[in-house]
Formats: sequence, C-alpha cells, structure tokens
Amino acid sequence: MSSTDDNRNEGTTPDIAAVLAAAGGSARQSRRGKYVAASLLALVLAGGAYAWYASSSSSSYRYTTVPVERGDLNVIVTATGSVQPTTQVDISSELSGIIRSVNVTYNSPVKTNDVLAELDTNKLEADVQSARAKLASAKANVLKADAELSAAKVKLDRLRSLVDSRVSSQQDLDAAQYAYDAALATRQINEATVLSSEADLKLAEVDLGKAKIVSPIDGVVLTRDVDPGATVASSFSAPVLFTIAGDLRQMELQVAVDEADVGQVEAGQKATFNVDAYPDRSFPAEIETVRFASETTSNVITYKAILSVDNEDMLLRPGMTATADITVQSVEDVLLIPNAALRYSPPAVSSSSGISLNALFRPPRPSRAGRSAQSGAGSADERTVWVMRGNQPEPVDVQTGPTDGRNTVLRSGDLKEGDLLITDATAVSS
Repeated sequence: MSSTDDNRNEGTTPDIAAVLAAAGGSARQSRRGKYVAASLLALVLAGGAYAWYASSSSSSYRYTTVPVERGDLNVIVTATGSVQPTTQVDISSELSGIIRSVNVTYNSPVKTNDVLAELDTNKLEADVQSARAKLASAKANVLKADAELSAAKVKLDRLRSLVDSRVSSQQDLDAAQYAYDAALATRQINEATVLSSEADLKLAEVDLGKAKIVSPIDGVVLTRDVDPGATVASSFSAPVLFTIAGDLRQMELQVAVDEADVGQVEAGQKATFNVDAYPDRSFPAEIETVRFASETTSNVITYKAILSVDNEDMLLRPGMTATADITVQSVEDVLLIPNAALRYSPPAVSSSSGISLNALFRPPRPSRAGRSAQSGAGSADERTVWVMRGNQPEPVDVQTGPTDGRNTVLRSGDLKEGDLLITDATAVSS
C-alpha cells in the first residue's frame, strides 16, 4: 500500500507543478492585459479630453476683406535730386590786374556781352600804343627798303648796259647784283616785321578788350565773388568771379536713380516732383536723358537722370531739393489686387496644437519636381490669395503683374470684380 501510495505521490507531483506554473503564467498574462487595457482606456480618455478642449477652446475669426476692383495702375520709380539751371556758366578773368569796377550784383539780369566788371586798363592801353608804334616803324622800314631796292635795281641795270658796251667789268656787275639781292631781302624782312607788328597790335587790343569781363549768355547772376579794388590773377585755376545761370523759365531736375530701377527708366517718361518750399504742390517733368556713367556714393551705385522742367511762374530756384516720382509703366482698365491680400496668410488655431487654418485650407503642394518646373516657368508672379466664398475662406492661385506698392495687376486667376479678398483675420472666442 505504502509503496503504491508513494508511487502515486511521485506520479502526481509533476502534474501539480505544471498546474501551478500554468496558473502563474495565466496570472501574469492577465496582469499584462489589464495594463494594455488601462493604457488604451487612458488614450481614449485623453483623446476625448483633447477633443473636448479643442472644441470648447477653439476660436472663430472675423475677416477683414477688400473687393477686387477694376482700374488703372501706374508703376512708379522714386528718385531724389535737385533743381538746376539748364545752362550755368562760371566766369573768371583771363588777365591779371586790379578790378576797377563791378557793374552787377546778385540776381541781376544780364544779356550777352553785358559788362560785368572791368580791370584797370592803364598798362593795357600803353601796350596797345607801343604795338602801334612798332607797326608804324616796321612800315617805315618797308618804305626805306623799297627806296634802297629801287636804287639797287637802277644801278644794276646801268652796269648791265656798260658791261655789254665793255665799259664796266663783270666784277662790277656782280657786285651790283649782290647789292640788289640784299636790298630785296631787306624789304622782305621789313614786310614780315610789319605782319608781326600787326599781330602784336591785335593781341594788345584783344587784351585791352579782355579787361572788360562780359556775360557770355543771357541770364541772371547767381553769385558775385569780387569787389572793386580786388586783385585777380589769371591761371589754370583762376578764381570764379561770377556765376551766370541761363533762362530760369526752363530748368532741369537732376535725380539719382538706383541701379535696381535704372533699367525701367528711359527718355520720354512722365514724372512729377515736390520740393520742400511748396510741399502741397506737385510739378510736372519729363525724362530727357539717363546718363550711362555711374556715380557711387557710400558704396551705393546710381545713375543720373535729367528731367526737363517748365518754370514759367518762376517758383523753382537753383539747388532746391526735390523728390521725383517717375511713371515707368501704366496699365488701364485691369483687375487690381490689394497688396495686403497678397501678404495675408491664415492664422494658426492654437500655438500648442500645431494645427493651423493654413494647413486645413492649403491646396495640395506639388512635388519637388513640379515646384522646380513652376519656378522655371516664372513662379515669381504666381501667388495665392484667400477669397471669401459662402462665408468660408478659399485659396485661389493667381498670376500677378506690375505693382505700384499698394495694388497689383491680376493677370490670371479665378477672380472677378467684386470678389472679397481677405487681408486680415481677428480671433473671436466662441
């Protein structure tokens, strides 16, 4: 009995161990399942809480809109510069001397050849008299040479006849020929001296005329930097005595056009400009030329444009600072998009959620290859605007043209006159 019982005990022991092991494994699996279920429940609860929070804390938006309008657009290039006379002349003295008189002052109107100032002429007049005396002496020497030449010719002719009659020798004839040739040369020298003396006289008279400093043009005296009694010296860097401006009823505006804009500016374009003296008045002008030479100021490259200005009312003065608006392009009867609509992008719903209206309403983005192809096709003019349709914002792709800084020309796109473009959005808590 006992051995049989022992055998039974030995046979049942592994079964109990297996049962216990299985029971332990089931317990562990049960605990793991509970953990998974608890985790899933927590996720569901968190998602529901988040959905409730998002729905309860979401904001609606009040949109500011501007309608698409039809109109004209002018593309403007702005440049600054100054008003200048069309003709301006700096006048100096060509001679050295003492100023005897000054006949004009600032703003004096002058005509061509009007005497502005005059140098002391005592020395110059003496030079003219001396030149005249030298000319008279040279002419007298010519007369004397004529007489000597005539005498030499008579003697030469007589000796020739005597030689033919064998009364005089050939030696006497040769001497007479030499004397005649010398008299002829002397006469030619005296004639040249006359020409030289005449030139000296003309130079002296010219210098005497230069003692009168005259205006080379019709105009007005802008500056006068000389007074009677002052000594002036002629040189390569002679001081400027007067500055004369031409007719101020026609002036020019010189402006510096930035190198980024110069390609749009050309002769014949219309412009308007303002000056500080008349801030409420606009003056018309027209591009006359754009110079090829560049000017560099503080490492900024500009090109000078010259605009013609009508100044019949004489309001403008030389040196006035001006700001010009040059119309480089004009388009008429086109659809215009406000630039504020081009700058607008939908606001984010929540800074923490990372979800934005832009992501909700944004149209599908093309692939990288597609974007590259669009870029090569001129994507610089391709934009997206947001339009209110059915009380909902809707993105519309458009192609734009020229802009004046406030509005931009619509070249193509699903927009029509009167469509409301969104320019701003203000959050309103619901």
